[in-house]
Amino acid sequence: MANSDQNRDAFPDDVSIDDDTSVISTRGLEAFGRKVTTTASHLIGPITDPTSHPHYQTAMTEIHKQLQKPTLQRSVFAIARTTPTDLVRSKLSSKEIESRALAYVPDELLRNIPASSNSYSLFQGFQASFPDFTDDGKKHKRRVSRGRKMLDESPVQPGSPHAVQRLKKDKASMMHQLEMFGVRKNMASSEIREIDNKIANLHGMRKIILDRLANLEKEEAVLEHDIMDVESRLDEAQELADEEESLAMATPNKSEEDLSRTEEGFMSQSIYEKLPTANTAPGKKKPRNHRKKSLPILHEHFEPGTMIRSMRAHQDNITALDFDAPFGLMVSAAVDDSVRVWDLNAGRCIGTLEGHTASVRTLQVEDNFLATGSMDATIKLWDLSKAHYDPQGSQEVDEEDEDLAFVNPDDHAVDPPAGSMADCPLFTLEAHLDEITALHFRGDVLVSGSADKTLRQWDLTKGRCVQTLDVMWAAAQATAMGSSDGPWRQTSRSADGSADFVGALQVFESALACGTADGMVRLWDLRSGQVHRSLVGHTGPVTCLQFDDVHLVTGSLDRSIRIWDLRTGSIFDAYAYDHPITSMMFDTRRIVCAAGEDVVKVYDKVEGRHWDCGAGITEAEKAKSPAIVERVRIRDGYMVEGRQDGVVGVWTC
Repeated sequence: MANSDQNRDAFPDDVSIDDDTSVISTRGLEAFGRKVTTTASHLIGPITDPTSHPHYQTAMTEIHKQLQKPTLQRSVFAIARTTPTDLVRSKLSSKEIESRALAYVPDELLRNIPASSNSYSLFQGFQASFPDFTDDGKKHKRRVSRGRKMLDESPVQPGSPHAVQRLKKDKASMMHQLEMFGVRKNMASSEIREIDNKIANLHGMRKIILDRLANLEKEEAVLEHDIMDVESRLDEAQELADEEESLAMATPNKSEEDLSRTEEGFMSQSIYEKLPTANTAPGKKKPRNHRKKSLPILHEHFEPGTMIRSMRAHQDNITALDFDAPFGLMVSAAVDDSVRVWDLNAGRCIGTLEGHTASVRTLQVEDNFLATGSMDATIKLWDLSKAHYDPQGSQEVDEEDEDLAFVNPDDHAVDPPAGSMADCPLFTLEAHLDEITALHFRGDVLVSGSADKTLRQWDLTKGRCVQTLDVMWAAAQATAMGSSDGPWRQTSRSADGSADFVGALQVFESALACGTADGMVRLWDLRSGQVHRSLVGHTGPVTCLQFDDVHLVTGSLDRSIRIWDLRTGSIFDAYAYDHPITSMMFDTRRIVCAAGEDVVKVYDKVEGRHWDCGAGITEAEKAKSPAIVERVRIRDGYMVEGRQDGVVGVWTC
């Protein structure tokens, strides 16, 4: 009974094939086919009344018997109840179903297939990419029997049909390979065009982001200027409040005055006691150092050698220039006796510094402080944060005129208003007897070099000279002591009247490095006022120098730049150029110098390569010849160069 129930519920295909009563068995299928064939032949035959034919009656009887069997009826009913999806699932595996589901493409996508510009189909590209005739693809070829290989390698007569057939086969194979090479070339060309389009799109996106970064830095500069203004006003208000508080504490009230008069009487207090003393006199407030709170990074994303801007700073040869930070403040001086302050972010002149009676030969900018040395033998200190001109246009303007805050209708540079730098002068240092040719300050210490053959150390808090160093006396002392440095010596080259006696110097705490016209570089100790080391190597006047913790770099009119090791006093490296070196500076990665050409010579210390940067390269494409570069400064890859025609160029380096 249990077996009959199991057979009743089983699927029709699960019935044993060996069962003769089953329709699916071999015998059952043959018998059923014969009956159907006989029935069909009688139905199509030329019998007018098939029901009267005995064969028809027999066939129908057999069909009725087969249909009355329970197994066949269950099979028919099971198929009738099965959906088409179940029928497909019963014939396909789960992996095949997943593959077909993933490979399904909607009709909408099929209708919107973009037109391809490739002349080859996808199948041709796959066929060309498949390594069928490479060394790696030989393993995919069909194996050739040894006998067939021997027949193919056997010698063939040149004029025989077999030779002609072999040559035709080789030609067909080569033509196929040639066609495949053409397909591959087309595919590679298409990939290159696609990459070029992507690169062009990326360049466009990069330019948009660079413009966004430039706008952010402009807004940041305006905000930082406003913060400095608020801090200055806060300091002034605090100073006034402190003065009022001190006056209120020092001034006695009326009752105290009456009491003192009655007790001490008239003329009891000396008039001299009421005079202000050195302790009670209000001291001069030290100017505040305004250091930038944020540094621009826009120039770091430009290609090295890219010109940021070019400005007509002066009408004559630039004698000195310096700047505090990238896109910050720059000060330039020229032979025309003018000293101008520039905002590199806006490319505008802030104002003109007036006070010197002759040309400025050297200057240095550090944060908001400026020191200038002139041919009038004076040194002046300036506070650039007190300028009354804002080229960023942060002052309140109408919304309609906001876009015109930086330029005028003629698109020329906006002239600064008169008196914009009137509050910038701090004090003047006077002690030298001849023109100032070099200076450098750090903190409260400033050292200057003059054509009077002396070096002077200044205390900026007191504004006076605290030490004088005589270079000729130091050379004479070295001679008297029999030093290997030798006496003051004339360089091997002919004397240059334009060469400064003190060409360059730099101070750091009590250490001082000084380069002079005899080609010597002397290292001084300001605590003792003595030379403790002299570096001999240059054969011409030293015009520029700079040192860090380990190395000292010097440039000379002998057309060379030398790098010295301060630990040993020996030459670490040297580079020769075609013209004299007039200016030099280095940062963490590069050494830049002006070597009498229309370009700046750059040495990359990281990559160890020399290259040129400047207008001489860009203007050469336009068949123009710019002026010779006279001065150059660099900070964090941001380079400023001044030329003999008064033009200042700003570059990424």
